[in-house]
Amino acid sequence: IVMQESQQFRIHLERLGYSKTSILMLPSCLKEFLEYTDKPTQSITPQDIKDYHTYLQERPNRRRTGGLSESYISHHLYALKLYFGWQEELRQITINPISGLTFKTPESKPREILTTAEITQLYKATQTLKEKAVLSLFYGCGLRRSEGEKLNLTDIHFGSGILYVREGKGNKRRAVPMSKKVSQDLKNYVEKERVATSQEQAMICNQYGTRTKGADLNRLLKNALERTKIDKSITLHCLRHSIATHLLESGLTIEYVRDFLGHKHLETTQIYTRVKNSQLWNL
Repeated sequence: IVMQESQQFRIHLERLGYSKTSILMLPSCLKEFLEYTDKPTQSITPQDIKDYHTYLQERPNRRRTGGLSESYISHHLYALKLYFGWQEELRQITINPISGLTFKTPESKPREILTTAEITQLYKATQTLKEKAVLSLFYGCGLRRSEGEKLNLTDIHFGSGILYVREGKGNKRRAVPMSKKVSQDLKNYVEKERVATSQEQAMICNQYGTRTKGADLNRLLKNALERTKIDKSITLHCLRHSIATHLLESGLTIEYVRDFLGHKHLETTQIYTRVKNSQLWNL
């Protein structure tokens, strides 16, 4: 029964359009809860959920030493909130056992943001066209790590200065305007340094001529960072946060920036064509 419930929950999440990661993780969280309580859904009480929360705080981490992170525990509670809300909609339960409960929100670490001067340092520290292309994708275009990894050469239109994200978060598609500097950096890499197998479509390729994975893209950033005097823990996503901050500081509205980053559904690319290259941070 537990397995059947988690599979039905997975199907429900797929229909709602949740990300692949959520579709994999949330049913697993539900399965662990149902196995812990060993009760039918209709019999679960708020106290059962409180007891489970206490159990999670004490449960050892199965992948490494120590306990579970606040963020991971929060994922479990979120799974239960979605599940019982769904059961309530289906009228499988008359009382939602989690609806009246409140739990401590996990504390998030402040996001590291690079200044424009530090971005300049990073660019100057690059030693290959590939490193420079990585900076231009994740800073200049504000891509997520997964978007950069999935990016194909055909997604970049140098003539129109537009980069297309075909499969963003939540399967959203968007078009990203490229500044002349960003476009030139990417073009230089493609024409002078990119080596790919005959069937490979990836924009950024590794030494074997195949698609570069996200961890390796992050490593390229780390390599450039180590050559600077920047004392910050920076990831590819930090570059995305940085461009968002710099665009807002340059006078772009929040609506433009949200669309640039793909935080909203867009039916056309008109909003992007109105973002002039001169408005983007030019190095």
